[in-house]
Amino acid sequence: MRKLLAPVPLAVLATTIALVGLLAYGVISQEPDDGVEDAIAKGERLAAPTARLPRLEGGGEGSVTDYRGKVVVLNYWASWCKPCRTESPALERFHGEIAPKGGTVLGIDVLDVASDARDFVKEFGLTYPMLRDADGSTQRGLGVLAYPETFVVDRAGRIAAVKRGPVDEAWLRRETEPLL
Repeated sequence: MRKLLAPVPLAVLATTIALVGLLAYGVISQEPDDGVEDAIAKGERLAAPTARLPRLEGGGEGSVTDYRGKVVVLNYWASWCKPCRTESPALERFHGEIAPKGGTVLGIDVLDVASDARDFVKEFGLTYPMLRDADGSTQRGLGVLAYPETFVVDRAGRIAAVKRGPVDEAWLRRETEPLL
């Protein structure tokens, strides 16, 4: 019994418990924030983020609030994200379809090198507005953990739908057409 209470085994035991606690905290804190999904499931709509971010191409700042009165497909992406490459053509086509109806796609480039993001936009011929969230600050409140993630924002600036992972045109139509 005295050997178990010796300083070295106690220190090892305390360190082990602390490491297991940190590991558990890390796993729990990486779970997605289901607040947006929970609200939508209850028929509620949370406010979209209102932070002002720099425009990817330069020339000032922008925000989702600049598009109040329009339906906004808010897409979080990064140039290094393979699924983002897959969905980009669909988002561009959809932007062309909804723009005349009072809608827009708004891209938010996150945690990316600005020049790489601009090259991505050119490569895919993306014409919809792009903002840059260099440190990922606006994604935290939405529970964004991976890319791409897309939110449909109604004309009043509230989140009406969310898609974790790449979108396709069927999802875009189903979630936005009733709002247009």
